[in-house]
Amino acid sequence: MERVILHCDLNCFFASVELLSHPELRHLPVAVCGDPTTRHGIILAKNEHAKRKGVKTAETIWQAQRKCPELVLLPAHREPYKQYSKLVNAIYARYTDLVEPFGIDESWLDVTGSLHLFHKSPKELADEIRETVKRELGLTLSVGVSFNKVFAKLGSDYKKPDATTVITEENFRGIVWPLPVTDLLYVGRAAASLLKKYDVTTIGGLAQFDRETLALLLGKQGGQLHDYANGIDRSAVKPAGFHEPPKSVGNGITFRRNLLGEDDIRTGVALIADSVAGRLRRYGLKCTTLQVTIRDPNFKDICRQRPLPAPTYVSRDLIACAMGLIIDSWDVNKAPIRALTLTGLNLLPESEAAEQLDLFSAAEPHKRDKREDLEKAMDAIRQKFGKEAIRSARGMDSDVVHEREPEEESKP
Repeated sequence: MERVILHCDLNCFFASVELLSHPELRHLPVAVCGDPTTRHGIILAKNEHAKRKGVKTAETIWQAQRKCPELVLLPAHREPYKQYSKLVNAIYARYTDLVEPFGIDESWLDVTGSLHLFHKSPKELADEIRETVKRELGLTLSVGVSFNKVFAKLGSDYKKPDATTVITEENFRGIVWPLPVTDLLYVGRAAASLLKKYDVTTIGGLAQFDRETLALLLGKQGGQLHDYANGIDRSAVKPAGFHEPPKSVGNGITFRRNLLGEDDIRTGVALIADSVAGRLRRYGLKCTTLQVTIRDPNFKDICRQRPLPAPTYVSRDLIACAMGLIIDSWDVNKAPIRALTLTGLNLLPESEAAEQLDLFSAAEPHKRDKREDLEKAMDAIRQKFGKEAIRSARGMDSDVVHEREPEEESKP
């Protein structure tokens, strides 16, 4: 039996939610942005009117206003976005229990086993879901209908806003193959740049490229992307409530002012490391590799990573590794840092993260156990009395961040 997978993508989600409270602005170009006074002055989302003026997500406010001087800027409000995301997914759950969110505004639905209950074709069911969300919540979405997850997502991107696109085994070569290769899920900038050297610029070109050569060029991912381009994707839609362990845990801060000097940078690193370590402990995971992304005042990034001496979820270990990476790859006394992100990679469950003992440093595991106990005690205090109940002394009087939690790093 051929699967029926839907990918539902809310149109201009942040902007659409904000406009529910500002209906008088619907006919104007509108963008949701970060707070320029806290140096988060970038476009987070825009409505269709702004999109037609050339406004793009992640560009700076001044760039957007240069393209569209009449652009209306609205601040972001995270709680309403979370609430509407839950409400939308509750509507999806009326049609199937196989609902897998992909970010706050997208979800896959597997309706293979429930389609017969509604006596509709896959397209008719997708149209009904769109109309239900529009009627009950005032939001629009685009839906891709296909026989696998990758093509369903391509379908939701194919025509916007408020549309349904059906991609079948019979028509996918005509719809999918002419699209840019970057439209295919999991084809990032590095892969696209490499493929371009071999004149592979479309999904069809990727599909017709030799699979073994792709595997040599891109590793295991190369063969997987070749399969995706040819419609070979058997990945399942996870059931509602299923939580797959994260593959990475990272947080970042855009600082209130640029950091300069080792001591200044260490303060910023300590604040982020404390957050990352706490999240690792909540997941019951330890990281074996740390990645550091440094952004300068001109928004240029460098990214470095290094194995840790032992699997860890202790902030002190993350700080030591991060500072080593930064000192080795950055002129800390002359080159200012606008933002930092720390990401724990190659994660292991706490129960499996055994450390190889060293005959000449037998005391070190004992010290690490004591540090783990200390930070777990800090977690318990924060859980009971609030996040600000206990803080790092280094960050107490610092002016490098505002009085708020570090931003959680976005996931693709």
